Amino acid sequence: MAQQSNDVYAALALSRFGLGADHNGTASIAFDPRGALLEEITERYVPVPVGPQLQSTADLLVSLYAFQEERKQARQQAAVAVAAAPQDKQMQGPPPQKPTVQPSGATSPSSQAMAAQPNNQAMAAAIGNAVEKLEKPAMPYLPQQILLAEVDARFNGTIRQPLIGFGERLAMFWANHFAVAVSKSEEVHIVAGAFEREAIRPHVFGRFADMLFAVETHPAMLAYLDNQQSIGPNSKANANKKRGLNENLARETLELHTLGVNGGYTQTDVTTLARIITGWTVARNEGKLGTPGTFVFNAGAHEPGDQTLLGLTYADNGVGQGREALRDLARHPATAQHIATKLVRHFVADTPPPGLVQTVAATFSKTDGDLSAVYRALVGSEDAWNPTLSKVRSPLEFMTALLRASGETPKPNVILGALTAMGQPFWAPAGPNGFADTADVWASSEGLSMRMDVANMIANAVPPQIDPRSFVSDSLGPLLSNETLQAVSRAETRKQGLTIAYLSPEFQRR
Repeated sequence: MAQQSNDVYAALALSRFGLGADHNGTASIAFDPRGALLEEITERYVPVPVGPQLQSTADLLVSLYAFQEERKQARQQAAVAVAAAPQDKQMQGPPPQKPTVQPSGATSPSSQAMAAQPNNQAMAAAIGNAVEKLEKPAMPYLPQQILLAEVDARFNGTIRQPLIGFGERLAMFWANHFAVAVSKSEEVHIVAGAFEREAIRPHVFGRFADMLFAVETHPAMLAYLDNQQSIGPNSKANANKKRGLNENLARETLELHTLGVNGGYTQTDVTTLARIITGWTVARNEGKLGTPGTFVFNAGAHEPGDQTLLGLTYADNGVGQGREALRDLARHPATAQHIATKLVRHFVADTPPPGLVQTVAATFSKTDGDLSAVYRALVGSEDAWNPTLSKVRSPLEFMTALLRASGETPKPNVILGALTAMGQPFWAPAGPNGFADTADVWASSEGLSMRMDVANMIANAVPPQIDPRSFVSDSLGPLLSNETLQAVSRAETRKQGLTIAYLSPEFQRR
C-alpha cells in the first residue's frame, strides 16, 4: 500500500480511530497524526467523566435503596388512604346538598344522584387522589436523573476534550463488548455509568485480565446477568434443595467476553464456570454480607469443591477460584483471536483483514493481554490506514462526531432521544451481545431517515457565522470528494449546506 500524506493520515486518525474533527478540523494534528495517535496510547489518555451526581456504585446503590423504600412507603400510604376513605365518609355522613331548582320546580337529576350515592363520590375522589400521587411522584425518578447526568458528563464533557479521542472510542468499544442494559432493572439503570467509569475506563490501556475481573465482579454486571440469583446446588444456602444455578453470567463470560462463540467450550464448561462463580453477589441495604452496594463473596451460597474448567482444575479457595479461572480465560488463545477480530472489525473493516487479525492476536498472546501493546500493533499496520472509508458510523459515533464538529451542546434528554430514534438507545442494547458493528445494521433506509432529522436539528442550531463550505473542507480534509463539496456549495440555505455536509458519505463513514 502506498504511503499516505500527513493530511490523509490526520483525517483518518480523527475519523477512524478518534471521535471526529472538532472546530479546528484536521489541522490540529496534521504535523504528525500517527505520532499524535501513538501519544494518546503512551499517555494512556482516557478522559474522566465528572459531575456532582457521578458517585461511586456503592453510594448510588445506597441512594437507590433509600429511594425504593421511600417509594414503597408512599404507595402503602396511598393504598391505606384508598381503603379508609369510604369508611370515613360513611361515618361523617354526606355533606348537605342544596337542590337546584329548575323553572318547573323539579330537582336536578344530577343533584339527586349525587345525594343518593355520596359514598361513590367519596370513593372516586380518594382513588383519584391516590392514583395522582402514584403517577406523579413527589420525588423525581432517581435512576433516570443519574443516567442524564452520566450522559451530560460524556457528550458535553469527555468527547470534547482530546485532540483525537482514541481512549474515549476505546471506552465506548469496551462498554459495548461488556454490554449491560439500563432497561434490565433499576440497579443497572442507576449504575451503568459507574460501571463504565469503574470497570472499563481505568483498564482501557491496561491488561485485559484486570478489566475482565473488574467487569465480572461489578454490581452492574452481576445484576444484569442475574448472578445474585445463582446458588450452589450443594451449598449451605440451598439446604432445602429448592434453588440452583443461574448460568447467564457464566455463559456470556465464555461466549461474549472471552473465548467467543466458537472458542471451544462446551455446555459442561458453562455449568462448571457457573458453579465457580456462585456466591458472587452484591451486598444489599441491610449490610449483612458487607458494605451495601458493593461486590461481596457469599461463602454460604458458593458451590463447594474443586472444579475443572477447559481441562484445568481450580481448588476451592473462595473468590480466588473464580479469579484464577478468569485469569486463564483471559490468557486463552481463543480469547486473543476473539478480541483481535472484534477490534479490527470495529476500527478497520466489517470483514477484518486476516493478516491484521493475526498480528493483533499474536501481540495479545505474547504480551499477556497488554492492551496498549495490542493497540500499537493495530495502528502500526498499514492495513489499518487504508483510505477507503468502508465503516459506517454507528448512531453513537455519528452523534459524537456531530457534536464535536458543530460545537453544539444539547441537553442530555435530547441526546438520549436522538440516539433512540436512530436505533441505538444509550446503554440499552437488546441483549448482552451489545450493538452490532457492521454497515448492514446501520445503513438502513429508516436509520438514515432518522439521521437526517438529527442532522437538521443540529444544523438549525449552529451559529450563523459558520460557512458550510469552510466547515466541510476543514472537517473532512482530503477525504472530502468534489461531489460533496459541490453539493454543499450549491445548497440554497446555510442550514441545508450544513445538513448535506453532515449526511455526506465522508461524514457518515470512517
